[in-house]
Amino acid sequence: MGQGSRARILIGKAGLDGHDRGVKIVARALRDAGFEVIYTGLHNTPEAIVETALQEDVDALGLSILSGAHNYIFPEVIRLLEERGMGGVTVFGGGIIPKEDVEYLKTKGVKAIFEPGASTDEIINWVRENVVPKAL
Repeated sequence: MGQGSRARILIGKAGLDGHDRGVKIVARALRDAGFEVIYTGLHNTPEAIVETALQEDVDALGLSILSGAHNYIFPEVIRLLEERGMGGVTVFGGGIIPKEDVEYLKTKGVKAIFEPGASTDEIINWVRENVVPKAL
């Protein structure tokens, strides 16, 4: 990361998914690693997540999806980001996502999917290497 700047990361939960223990652990680990983290809480729509991303001027958006709606939610969030002029926001995520869907999501613009069992160190290191904070 650039000296004097920290990446701003929005962590979101979309849809009817009500399990948030893992995403809170990831959000806290990213915060403790020096990133600015905004957590949206549960039961958000893709539109609400993108609106928050716009308002918070984020560099990256991490989505946690356990509900099975990943093939809709990730592409819809990316579409909305692009529609709002935020196509440069790095989108990554994790949750219960079948391996056969990971490549599809990457073709839609998702930069990384972290599967169950991924360590917080792995996520932090990936963010450090792949998310560039906007210039001050």
